[in-house]
Amino acid sequence: MTPRIEYLSDKKLIGKRLTMSLANNRTGELWQNFIPKRREITNNVSNNLISMQVYKPTYFKDFNPTNEFEKWATVEVTNFENVPTEMEAFSLAGGLYAVFDYKGSGNDPSIFQYIFGIWLPSSEYLLDDRPHFEVLGDRYKNNDPNSEEEIWIPIRLKNTSY
Repeated sequence: MTPRIEYLSDKKLIGKRLTMSLANNRTGELWQNFIPKRREITNNVSNNLISMQVYKPTYFKDFNPTNEFEKWATVEVTNFENVPTEMEAFSLAGGLYAVFDYKGSGNDPSIFQYIFGIWLPSSEYLLDDRPHFEVLGDRYKNNDPNSEEEIWIPIRLKNTSY
């Protein structure tokens, strides 16, 4: 599976977040709290949902399934003028991303094993310290083997430093 490489412009997101780990995965709880309130967000850019992970800079270097990260359930918005109660705004900085078009169940970790274990080490890119996210569009079906989503992995060229 070869990703497309895209430069993402800055995005404005509104949603909810929870701290969790792979060992203590609270994704279901996060989305169950977000979905009923998502209609309160009135300035959506599209109908797409965005599932975002914010990792500490050392998360992947010292990987352990108990390492905690922030997971967000969000939508992209035009501005932050109306942030509903119990939700937060997040400014996603733009940059270079590897975008994988994935078809399959979100519970199957093999795509991430491929991305981080095979594709990334053999590519001309390094993992960058920015949020990772998935775009859940019209073809997304939770835990369905026919579900489709885009997986966005932040990258930078190996021969650059910043």
